Amino acid sequence: MDILNEAKNVLEIEAQGILDLRGRLDASFEQAIDLIYNSKGKVVVMGMGKSGHIARKVAATLSSTGTPAFFVHPGEAAHGDLGMVSERDIIIALSNSGETEEILKLIPFIKRFRIKLISLTKPNSTLSRQSDITINTSVDKEACPIGIVPTTSTTATLAMGDTIAVVLLIKRGFKKEDFAVFHPDGSLGKQLLVKVADLMHKDLPIVNENTLMTETVLEMTAKRLGMTIVCDSEGKITGVITDGDLRRGITKWGIEFYKMKAGEVQTANPIFISKETLAATALSVMQEYSITSIIVPDDELKPTGIIHIHDILKKGII
Repeated sequence: MDILNEAKNVLEIEAQGILDLRGRLDASFEQAIDLIYNSKGKVVVMGMGKSGHIARKVAATLSSTGTPAFFVHPGEAAHGDLGMVSERDIIIALSNSGETEEILKLIPFIKRFRIKLISLTKPNSTLSRQSDITINTSVDKEACPIGIVPTTSTTATLAMGDTIAVVLLIKRGFKKEDFAVFHPDGSLGKQLLVKVADLMHKDLPIVNENTLMTETVLEMTAKRLGMTIVCDSEGKITGVITDGDLRRGITKWGIEFYKMKAGEVQTANPIFISKETLAATALSVMQEYSITSIIVPDDELKPTGIIHIHDILKKGII
């Protein structure tokens, strides 16, 4: 084995994979740039496995160059993380094969809310056919001798992600001064300065343990936070009921569910957070537990606020 020749061969294959992308750039790329540039929402980047690692980097590059973006793990998306995505957002899905099951499962949600989908994948794949715009990132071969280890494909996808970010940067007229705003006086500054107390809701949905579920649903609907706090007779928090709990309860108990009491349905021992905690930390906790809101109690375990993931993201904390 000639180590240096093998190394040079890997670099040549991967470099060629990037160069081949130049010839595949067409009107679809221009459409994607215009779509992102004119969007009023954020860019949500998705990918599984190695593509997931690339997606995280693409999202980070977009965010630091003037295009608000964040990564959502497709496998976690169907378990709560879809709460991060709004109808105004644009999804960029990364998949070498275009057949990634975890991403394809999200297509009905994307279509239902008419969210625009840009895919970086192979043409004529299932993902490509379901996308509004496809950017061809296919490669002729991987750099490994067995031809299956993601090497050239991930390099090419990363390069295309950088291409999108830089072209958008140029289109926006993004300057050094703008870049400095994000490092650290802008988003990093917010991450270091904005606390939970600055963003939390104070008009709270609260029910008693003995409140019937019919009234509980009305309280949740009125406050529009997708959940309600359950308290005992002393006003101390005993649990939480979310929209997901409602759906699961109706599925399990049917019409009898509405005759039950909040204390029978609640999820006990919910996650709490201090009002002095950084909002960025709160976001990290939400992502760790795949939840979209956290209760803020006082020293006596009585509710003082609720912080929701949308409020954190709207503040530009990613």
